[in-house]
Amino acid sequence: MHNPESIDIFTPKDLETDQEVRWCPGCGDYAILNSVKKILPDLGQPKHEFVFISGIGCSSRFPYYMNTFGMHSIHGRATAVATGLKVTRPELSVWVITGDGDALSIGGNHLIHTLRRNPDLNILLFNNQIYGLTKGQYSPTSEVGKVTKSSPVGSVESPFNPLSLCLGANSTFIARTIDKDAKHQQEIYKRAYAHKGTSMVEIYQNCNVFNDHAFDIFTDKEIKLLNGIYLEHQKPLIYDGGKKGIRLNGLQPEVIDLEEYSQADCMVHDETDKTKAFILTQFFENHLLPRPFGVLYCDNSKPTLEGGMNNQIERANIVDKKLAFNSLLMTNAYWEVK
Repeated sequence: MHNPESIDIFTPKDLETDQEVRWCPGCGDYAILNSVKKILPDLGQPKHEFVFISGIGCSSRFPYYMNTFGMHSIHGRATAVATGLKVTRPELSVWVITGDGDALSIGGNHLIHTLRRNPDLNILLFNNQIYGLTKGQYSPTSEVGKVTKSSPVGSVESPFNPLSLCLGANSTFIARTIDKDAKHQQEIYKRAYAHKGTSMVEIYQNCNVFNDHAFDIFTDKEIKLLNGIYLEHQKPLIYDGGKKGIRLNGLQPEVIDLEEYSQADCMVHDETDKTKAFILTQFFENHLLPRPFGVLYCDNSKPTLEGGMNNQIERANIVDKKLAFNSLLMTNAYWEVK
């Protein structure tokens, strides 16, 4: 889409395009866009090697607003397009921009297979718990009882737990952040970029037109400390300004008062422990527990898809790839219908 200059040093200003940013005033997408622009110059990669690929939805306008290469692709298929690009051009930094409808409804099958294949992609899942572009229908992450144009007396469907779903698909990196915390966003995006494999970052993003205030309990100054817990590797799970913590009773998480218990009683976050990561994803199901923000799980031991495929090509010792491809097409393994 864009043809940026090939330069190694650039600033967030260099990532601006001539396109008018056309999201609703106050939309959380602006904050995400600004945070991504802020971190790219710090990653040590030339601007022309960044690619943003999106599907369909409000978030999917993103590539138009990044002065990098990119593609506004097909509904739900951004992960498939991005996988093809990464396999053929492994030196590129490929980012997938998607929403809760695009990724978890029509694109659900593509998403889970991308995660299990583990190409080195960075997936940013904008989760506003609504269909915004098509004007306010309930989405796969909308809560039970959600009244919308497509559920006028309330949805009866249980929502997806996105990070639990991704962990079940053998994702090697799952994290959560929120649009109103720019510093935390930027930390998580840098961690996602550094991970070699598919990184999945769920971003709570406010749709102020069709689902306003959906995440107020995590952003309101009066109550956010009670409802969110920020994860740090090898640190105890403590929240509410140090007043409360989480301990494990067997495998069941419980809230404890740190006036009665000590930090030594708290569960220690280990982002390499898949069992503990699964427990953290289940805080989503239990509204008595704070919602975790940060890196829930990170596994750097699994090979990437493009690494495995390129190793196969090297072992095959193919000198002329074009000739080999044409030869494969013209083998006898075909039928002629008369």
